[in-house]
Amino acid sequence: MGDLPEVRVTLSRPFLHAGVDFAGPLQILTTRGRGIKTNKAYICIFICMATKAILLELVGDMSTNAFLGAFKRFIARRGKCSHIWSDQGSNFIGANRELKDLWQQARLEIPGSLSDILAEDGTQWHFNPPYSPNFGGLWEAGVKSIKYDLKRILNSHLTFEEMSTTLCQIEACLNSRSLCPIDTTDIDSLEILTPGHFLIGEAPINIPEPDLRQIKVNRLSHWQYTQRLLQDFWHRWQNEYLSRLQQRPKWLKHTQEFKIGDIVLIKEENLPPGRIFILFIELF
Repeated sequence: MGDLPEVRVTLSRPFLHAGVDFAGPLQILTTRGRGIKTNKAYICIFICMATKAILLELVGDMSTNAFLGAFKRFIARRGKCSHIWSDQGSNFIGANRELKDLWQQARLEIPGSLSDILAEDGTQWHFNPPYSPNFGGLWEAGVKSIKYDLKRILNSHLTFEEMSTTLCQIEACLNSRSLCPIDTTDIDSLEILTPGHFLIGEAPINIPEPDLRQIKVNRLSHWQYTQRLLQDFWHRWQNEYLSRLQQRPKWLKHTQEFKIGDIVLIKEENLPPGRIFILFIELF
């Protein structure tokens, strides 16, 4: 396995270097009522190369203009992105061309040193080779995390506003996933580093809601249904994420074993992280 790219291991603020991809389509209602038709919508996923933080934007289509709108919202919320990576989708290539034209026009209209600053402040686009999704493993994994579970919890259509709210809360869930312990020297410290720490200084926390998973869907309001979708997503993603953290390799090579002092995630609902104090080794 080769070394990680430089931007993955170099200190930088969140989303200064990012990858982008699309997931979908989803079926979205234009409004509530009888006989309302559905339209397609897509999820635009931005992933920070350094912190693995995720930002989700709902767009109406996969056109260049739709992506440019999502990209401008992304810049407004997370700041300038100096380098961005993507596949060679026509919408990404078109957006790259549009951004280059905008920066060129700004340089012509604004004279002096400010023009040079704008030239240096542009976004440099990097395209993966054609038919090579393995080159974008970081954001492809983000697409998998969202798409796999979201498809299994959606059993009815949402409006654009309801889906946007659900995606923002899913974004908070994904930015609360554990990366590593914050303090490896203090055995009593249970604080976990998450992507949210790089964004807001702590793990994002949604407003507490009652458990709605055991209530029939036809008894829920539209707002309660969106909360039910979030709870279903969190339940499925939590179980599958924990399973991926636990390695089960074949006994062909030595792998790192658990040891006293390691911080672990307890696979039990509503329990906080813990540390290993005693190991019980069972021989077969």
